[in-house]
Amino acid sequence: MNQEEKKKIIEQFRINEKDTGSAEVQVAILTARIRHLTEHLKAHPKDFHSRRGLMKMVGRRRKLLRYLRKSNPESYKSLIEKLNLRG
Repeated sequence: MNQEEKKKIIEQFRINEKDTGSAEVQVAILTARIRHLTEHLKAHPKDFHSRRGLMKMVGRRRKLLRYLRKSNPESYKSLIEKLNLRG
């Protein structure tokens, strides 16, 4: 993911003008990175180092989503729909 793609994601999911690190933005960025790495692993199934990084990112996203679900359920639901997560 390059900086332009990251800026687009931040602009789409930010809460206010200066927001770059809210849970919503972090989850959106992690989701993009996870999807990119998943495609990489389809082409390179024996790349175990990247697979470990993917698992760490998935765990971090899961923790952020759990926090968001507890603290702001409405935002959690809208984020899940926007990112097309959860089935």
